[in-house]
Amino acid sequence: MSILADINTILEPIGIPVETGVFSDMAPDKYIVVVPMTDKFDLNADNAPGYDVQEARISLYAKGNYGADKNRIVRALLAADMTITARQYIGYETETGYHHYVVDVANHYEMEE
Repeated sequence: MSILADINTILEPIGIPVETGVFSDMAPDKYIVVVPMTDKFDLNADNAPGYDVQEARISLYAKGNYGADKNRIVRALLAADMTITARQYIGYETETGYHHYVVDVANHYEMEE
């Protein structure tokens, strides 16, 4: 149970390269970087957590129009029952020529016994 593995599976059909933490290869015109944000326990009962809540930030970097890719990412996440907690245009990076857009997601995983 890992939000990072789930995000990679969900976004694979979109066809944009995805890496965790940092994009290590030569950057193409568009790519995605996924960064884990938080892991927390929720719904405690009898001193034991009921859910493991994991959150991650999905950063889309694109030269040119990013709108269609942003929408495909959001639709894929929602179709997979991911909770989108925030979406934001970060800005245009003049040094690299990329637009930077982020989607923050969370998922609840039942604790395994």
